[in-house]
Amino acid sequence: MFSDSLISELDRGLRAIAGVTQASRPTPAAVQSDNSDAPIGDDALTSQERRHVAGLMRVNHVGEVCAQALYQAQKLATKRPELRTAFEHAGKEEEDHLAWTAHRLSELGSRPSLLNPLWYVGAFAIGFVAGKCGDKVSLGFMSETERQVERHLDSHLDDLPAHDLRSRAIVDQMRLDEIEHGQAARDAGGIELPAPVQRVMRAAAKVMTTTAYYI
Repeated sequence: MFSDSLISELDRGLRAIAGVTQASRPTPAAVQSDNSDAPIGDDALTSQERRHVAGLMRVNHVGEVCAQALYQAQKLATKRPELRTAFEHAGKEEEDHLAWTAHRLSELGSRPSLLNPLWYVGAFAIGFVAGKCGDKVSLGFMSETERQVERHLDSHLDDLPAHDLRSRAIVDQMRLDEIEHGQAARDAGGIELPAPVQRVMRAAAKVMTTTAYYI
């Protein structure tokens, strides 16, 4: 029933906001530690680098909170079982990202954004509206979101300290997953969103990332 699904998704959302999501895959940071002899300890980071990395990871964590909300809302909005499955799969991998970034923030002695409830509610509303505009639009929204996230993560890979291999491993795997999600949305029939919509999405993302870096 729809009410049961809604309760289940809200419970999932509350866990995402509270930062108690469990990853189904090991963090790439741990894999990096096991497979490298390079000096990757966080004690190699200066205090300024540590603050900067924490800010970037906080932004990424907020992005994953929003991703959870978007895919949960889109899953509830569609009537097609195969699309519910697709959104569920993407959401599970985003849960991994959420757990990885939360753990990395803890390692850096920092915290998630204090505005996570606001980010979640806003993203859920946007995702539900996109879903109700039709499956092709909803998938197009997913595709464009993932395309913008990919570019965002590329910029983080350019910006992270070269010797912070733990953070870089996490961001790199996140990027690979986002590329896969975007391609899956296009393969499923997602349309290209109008340029003005893309610009609005970029502007909203800029507000979120700039704020989340600090708060």
